[in-house]
Parts: sequence; structure tokens; C-alpha cells
Amino acid sequence: MVVMSTAPARRVTVLGSTGSVGSNTVELLAAYADRFAVEALVANANVAKLAAQAKLLRAKLAVVADPAHYAALREALAGTGIEVAAGPDAVVEAARRPADWVMAAIVGAAGLAPTMAAIERGATVAFANKEVLVCAGNLVMQAVRRHGATLLPVDSEHSAIFQVFDEKRREGVSRLVLTASGGPFREKSLEEMRAMNPAQACAHPNWSMGAKISVDSASMMNKGLELIEAHHLFAMPEDRIDVLVHPQSVVHSLVEYIDGSVLAQLGTPDMRTPIAVALAWPERIATPGDRLDLIRAGRLDFQAPDPVRFPALSLAREALRAGGAAPTVLNAANEVAVAAFLQGRIGFLDIVRVVERTLTSFGPSSISTLADVMAADGEARRLAFAEIAG
Repeated sequence: MVVMSTAPARRVTVLGSTGSVGSNTVELLAAYADRFAVEALVANANVAKLAAQAKLLRAKLAVVADPAHYAALREALAGTGIEVAAGPDAVVEAARRPADWVMAAIVGAAGLAPTMAAIERGATVAFANKEVLVCAGNLVMQAVRRHGATLLPVDSEHSAIFQVFDEKRREGVSRLVLTASGGPFREKSLEEMRAMNPAQACAHPNWSMGAKISVDSASMMNKGLELIEAHHLFAMPEDRIDVLVHPQSVVHSLVEYIDGSVLAQLGTPDMRTPIAVALAWPERIATPGDRLDLIRAGRLDFQAPDPVRFPALSLAREALRAGGAAPTVLNAANEVAVAAFLQGRIGFLDIVRVVERTLTSFGPSSISTLADVMAADGEARRLAFAEIAG
């Protein structure tokens, strides 16, 4: 049963429509075509998929971030009446279009400018790009308050917290607990991980995700980035955010209250659920995914993350405590290192080594503006590239 109001169709834009989160969002939009009108779809370079999505959803605008693909997109959408644009500026302009709801699913720091553009016009922003809050968390949350925007978390962990977090009585919250599957290398030794290749790192046991986030999950850097994201989204100090390894990925996160109550959100590992929560908020829509069967699940296991085999989590905590540009540097160096690993230029264990050495080389630095963020991001990438080359 669908539980929604009879209000006029909500106008939406999807930034990063051809990625994993974006594709799931498009699937839900197609299922509820009478409830949503699509303003714009944005992709990086996958012209064929973007054009098909734009036709399916009858979008007003389709944008490809890589200008080299503009001609192909224009040809693919010729005669449809759908506007076509290309390049980074066009991506930002798409975010500025008059959509009520924007899915921010562009991976990495590249999502910062368009996400901020949507926030600055007071939109409801479904937030699937954790790197934006990692890079510029304080600036983003200030902009949310200043422009009256709404952030709805889409990461399964943060969506879980959002659903059980008592926003009106936040003083009663004592602790947040993020759960982690442990990734494909949860039981591997350091020596075994040293030999792992990109295909093995991307073979996540529970979730179907893009290459970058899959590698981050394998290193547990993803959980470190999520910890920083949770700090900003829920205004929770670092020392009151814990991480538990939960191999079944059934409990997506927990909120502990001062009276000892612990509330958790449970479900099957299907990104369509948190996307639907954000898409229909403050109401609910049905999704086609499997329903949780606890009898079939049989057991729910939890254990502490291993800081020796997975040092990325501790590195993220240190960056959050250091503040300033440190989280920006952490994210930029990780993006460079993961790309190098996927290209076969460095080993799996070298990812965290590159990030740590980049943080050490960068040193303390403050962040006051988006220009500071971009400068720190650029310098961190230069240092990370140099570390890899050396």
C-alpha cells in the first residue's frame, strides 16, 4: 500500500543519476511517475544510460559533466524536446533549477559545488554524497541553516539514525552507533589483504555499490567518512559516535538514549529503502525490495572493528579531532589513492598509507570558505599523487 498525500507532483532533480544510488532513485521515480516530475538528470559520462533515463522520466534537462560527451548526448536526445547541457558549470546550473527535492549522489568532492547550489536555494536535499560533509561539513551545515534548506540522509546508516533520532529532544541522546558489514576482507589477514586486487575489493558480500565506495568499504575508510558525516548531520561529538562490525547488515545503525534505551532501524540491505524514505519524506512509499525475515536471518552478530587490520577508521577519527582542513585532506588523498588502486598502480594496503602520509605532509590548516576547501583539496591531491609516484 502506498501512503502519500494527494498534493501536486513533487519536482525533483537527480545529481549522479547513472550511478548506483542515482539508478535506484530513477527506478523509484519511474514506479511513481504520477507523484514526481523530473526537472533535471545529471551524469558524469554515461551518455547512453543518461539519455534512456531522461526519456523514461521525461526530464526537462539532461546534463553530462564531461563536455567531451555533449555531442553524443545531444544526438541521443534529438527530437525529444529535452534540453541538453554539458560541463561542470552546467551541473551547478542544473542544481539551481526549481526542483523541490534534489538527490545529491555525485561521488566525491566533485559533488560539493552542485550540492551547495541546491542548498543555497533552500531545497530539500537527499544526501548520498558523504564526501561533501567530510570536505566542508561546517560550511555546509551553516548554509543549511542560513538558507532554510533540509538535509535528508540517504546512506543507510545515517538514514537509520534519522528515523529513530528524537530531534526535538536531542539532549536525551547519549550515543550513536554506526554499523559496518566489515566488507569483503573482514576475516582476511594483513598479508592476505596485501595481495588483494580491485575485483576482490569490489566484491562486497551484502551491498551492490560503485567501485569507489566498495573499495572504501573494504578498507573501512567508508565508515570513517560516515563517522565524520554523522558528526555534522546530528551535531554529535566524535567521542559519542561508535562503530560496530555487523556482518549481516540487518541493523543499519542505532541510537542510544540516556535512560538506557537503544533504538535501531532494521531492514534488508537494499538502498531503495533509504532512498524511498528520503524521496517520500515526511510520508512513506512502498518499495519492491525483499522484506526482512528475522527467522530466516537466524542470528545477528556484532564485534568491534580491528584497528590493526583496518587503520582507516582511526585515521578518520584523528582527522575529525584535528579539524580545519584535515578531513578535506583525508578525503582528497583517499580519492586519489583509491583511483590509483583501481588502476593497479598501488596495492590495497597502500591506500591508507598514502592518506596518512598526505595528512602528515599537509600539516595544520584552517577552513573558512569554499575557496579554502578547494585549495586544500587541490594541494592534498598533489601531495597524494607525489606520494604514489615516489
